[in-house]
Amino acid sequence: MIVDCAVYRHGHRTEGPEDLSDALDEARAVGGFVWIGLYEPSEREFDLVTQEFGLHRLAVEDALKAHQRPKLEVYDDSLFMVLKPVVYDAEHDTVSAGEIMIFVGDCFVVTVRHGVESPLAGVRHRLEAEPEMLDKGPTAVLYAIADAVVDHYLDVASELQADLEELETEVFQPERGGSRHTASRIYTFKRQVLEFRRCTHPLMVPLTRLAGTGPLGTGVPFVHDKARPFFRDVGDHLLRVNESVEALDRLVSDILAAHLAQMSVRQNDDMRKISAWAAMAAVPTMIAGVYGMNFDHMPELHWFWSYPAVILLMAALEVLLYRLFKARGWL
Repeated sequence: MIVDCAVYRHGHRTEGPEDLSDALDEARAVGGFVWIGLYEPSEREFDLVTQEFGLHRLAVEDALKAHQRPKLEVYDDSLFMVLKPVVYDAEHDTVSAGEIMIFVGDCFVVTVRHGVESPLAGVRHRLEAEPEMLDKGPTAVLYAIADAVVDHYLDVASELQADLEELETEVFQPERGGSRHTASRIYTFKRQVLEFRRCTHPLMVPLTRLAGTGPLGTGVPFVHDKARPFFRDVGDHLLRVNESVEALDRLVSDILAAHLAQMSVRQNDDMRKISAWAAMAAVPTMIAGVYGMNFDHMPELHWFWSYPAVILLMAALEVLLYRLFKARGWL
């Protein structure tokens, strides 16, 4: 359950306590903070952490059940934030979302991870290499995690944009105009964009509160005032991501509409071609049908050149119809 546990003092890591119940007391004794990382803990396993750090039961319930929207909750003794990191599998065109729950107090950080790979290990290593940043306390950890998640959003948005350009090229190929499975691929891609949007769009409100730029941004506890510009920077990056997601959603909808329009135009062209060939086949069929009747008094019945004349008439009519349909673009 416990991925990592360490006490940080003046930005430097010290050995974590052997007993989790001593972690908070030790952090307060040295004037630092404790950072505990958990992975998909059970309710029984999480009870000790809940009791030791005094976490609110509603936040604990959210952390255990997961499947939460990105949000920020303020409780008496802690701050609770939900982030949703994403991983894009370009081979299978799927967006997978995980969850990171962060509890922030005056001298502790508890992170709970669910689902796909997360940047927490990289964030911890990067912060430990920057003692000046880590010396800012739990606020620095909260900022670093949010920054890593949002920066990865930018990478995913770029990968989606590249795949969408390939899909767009396939749809607008002059010789093909997309295969019969293109509509299914476009719809699947739109579902992935929607899944990505569910992770990025709701995060703007929590970051706005942390940055202090909105009506709810003032008075957020456990966040140092000097850290607000950093959260504003993360918010700017998230704004770029949301704009990219909106553009992707609109563009994929336009591509789907264009593909369906192309399919309709091709079907109309096919029907016109079929109608034109059917009309051309109907003329000799009609003439042959008339001359196939058993009448004694048929025009030119006993004329020597009647047969080649009728054949020549049918050929002339076929050429006339072909040129007429060709001129109108039906063939």
